[in-house]
Amino acid sequence: MGNLKTKASVFVISALLAAGVSANAVETAPILAVGIDTKFGFDDRGGRVFKPDTGDSIQFFDLTNPAAPKLIGGVPMTNSVVGPPTNLAIAPDGKWALVANSIRTEAGTDGVWKSVPDNKVFLIDLVSRPIRIKQTIEVGVQPSGLAIRADGAMAIVANRAGKSVSVLKIVDGEVAVTDTIPMDEAATSVAFTPDGRRALVDIYGAHKVTILDIDGDHARPTGRSVPVGLWPYTVTVTLDGHYGLAGITGNQAASDGNLDPIAVIDLQATPPRTVDYVTAGDSVEGLVVSPKGGYVAATILQGSLDAPKDAWYRHEHGKVLLLRQTDQGVQVVNGVEVGAFPEGVAFSPDGEWIYAGNFGSNSLSVLHLDHGRLVNTNADIALPGPAASLRVGSQ
Repeated sequence: MGNLKTKASVFVISALLAAGVSANAVETAPILAVGIDTKFGFDDRGGRVFKPDTGDSIQFFDLTNPAAPKLIGGVPMTNSVVGPPTNLAIAPDGKWALVANSIRTEAGTDGVWKSVPDNKVFLIDLVSRPIRIKQTIEVGVQPSGLAIRADGAMAIVANRAGKSVSVLKIVDGEVAVTDTIPMDEAATSVAFTPDGRRALVDIYGAHKVTILDIDGDHARPTGRSVPVGLWPYTVTVTLDGHYGLAGITGNQAASDGNLDPIAVIDLQATPPRTVDYVTAGDSVEGLVVSPKGGYVAATILQGSLDAPKDAWYRHEHGKVLLLRQTDQGVQVVNGVEVGAFPEGVAFSPDGEWIYAGNFGSNSLSVLHLDHGRLVNTNADIALPGPAASLRVGSQ
């Protein structure tokens, strides 16, 4: 029997190679995507500065060894830090990704560069070598945070300036817009519940999270919105579907020295409602739940780039905060300093490693979950520019 199995394995691999398919392509390695935005920055007073797009790209890393992400390729393409760091996501099967671009830049009549809202979402083919853009989809104005449903057949994009969300249908690697749902204010990010029956949308300008019902290829408002705090930016849902979590920036996505919370929404209550606020830090930017459950990670800006250099609340480093979900709710475990202005954050598929993209330091921090506490390995990976967004899979 052993010889027969060996011969069968050789036959299968030979057939794949004959068809032009790599034997390594049978299983797709987990992938980390990092967006690089080179057209946005801050001056010494913490003011926003725009310039030409000279090197925007998406960098893709293989996480076969989660302790040491390995670069597998990059795609030159415009994308932006203007919006939450969840403007990109990878399909559950690892074969394609979506990237939303919220703004582009252009020179004004006075010669000063300014931002202009875009309306593009790009479908990226992750199987081809080199990795390439396969399709460009037009959605609402200033597409920002997005999410892909667990079955890979639907995605929802929050259109910030368009005050709407676009519903995308994915069939055989092709994407089409099926619905555009108006929101009453600027929408910044989206998260599906694990069962795919509902979606949560951060309504940034109205300081709330609204809930959508999902029916097949369509989404519809439930009429239920939950107040969560000032300027919510990123939303996620715990693995058991019990809680929705909204990161609060408190100052329109900018540091100001004041502590901001993570709002905890009980999705099992009737009706769903905000039941707690967990103190996090000065401006909660990225927010993600472990794919193994039990833990949550958040990035905290704490004035590490967007504050005047002489401001009392200026820090040289940002922070990643670890939280634990228990029977009593969600509680802070500990936090560690990372690079300046950390944006996106994600767990490895095994839930043991956490990655943070540092916009102000052009680096990727690799953190470890050690006996239930977060530890910085101090093994940062240099990036070709400012890290605007970050995702592992469709977290």
